[in-house]
Amino acid sequence: MPALLTIVPFLVIGLVVLIAIGLIAVGFTNANQVDPLAERLAEYSAEQEISANLEDIEMSVPFTQRVILPIMQGIANITTQFTPQKTLEKTQQLLDLAGNPNGLTPPVVWTMRFMATFSLGIIMLILLGRRGAVWGVGGVLVGGFLGFFMPVMWLRSKAQRRQHAILKALPDALDLMSICVEAGLGFDQSMAKVHEKWENELALAFGRVIREIQVGKSRRDALKSMAESMDVPDVTSFVAAIIQADQLGVAISRVLKIQAEQMRIKRRQRAQEQANQAPIKMMIPMALLIFPTIYLVILGPATIQLYKSFFGG
Repeated sequence: MPALLTIVPFLVIGLVVLIAIGLIAVGFTNANQVDPLAERLAEYSAEQEISANLEDIEMSVPFTQRVILPIMQGIANITTQFTPQKTLEKTQQLLDLAGNPNGLTPPVVWTMRFMATFSLGIIMLILLGRRGAVWGVGGVLVGGFLGFFMPVMWLRSKAQRRQHAILKALPDALDLMSICVEAGLGFDQSMAKVHEKWENELALAFGRVIREIQVGKSRRDALKSMAESMDVPDVTSFVAAIIQADQLGVAISRVLKIQAEQMRIKRRQRAQEQANQAPIKMMIPMALLIFPTIYLVILGPATIQLYKSFFGG
């Protein structure tokens, strides 16, 4: 009983920290790209509902963004002092590849990693510490390892999904841009049309390029920044072709048409490659799950009959 009382505070602390991380993750997942407060203020001004005061509008913002996120930012400012600048830069690159989900920053990511490491380590210690010191130490190591790398694995998963979505949408986007340029629009206006018509990752990236050009950034630098934030070979080759055509004075419509055709061919080749890999990938579940079941159904009765014949009964 005394031993149980000593571990109760650690269990409560671990559960509280884990629940906080879960609430933060839910808030980041459900948060909008636009500031909710600014969006609600715009809606209220558009509808001329002047009677609503600022306090009511602030209270309508989700709890995660109103309370938890500022707390995380405060803790992040402390953890930044102990994190090397090079490590923060690598985390920022990973965030860029993931599309900067919900305005996350490198200090906040590292705060999430430290909190997940601490909470999972405590929980594993409580669950496995009763079996002995070796189990307790092993549980702390495993829980801390998982908690430390879970946010990074989540970001890498989002980056891979984003790159796949960009590869899938690129040929269609280039076709639309080619049609717009042939209709008389400029290159920037054709990118704006893609951003206006679609709501995928590529369209959002095009919209960011347009905004950067509008604030004074050159088209070349904006396109290079887009290619670096995606790390997709097809996008890199497309950006290089556009920059080279701009420097040499080649017609953009011709370049877009050629690039769209090449991207469609690459997409078809990737689909054929995945189709050819499907039989090989299917062998693993078939050999481990399906074939043993078939053998059991087919050979099971014969095995019983042989056993009865040789050993009787």
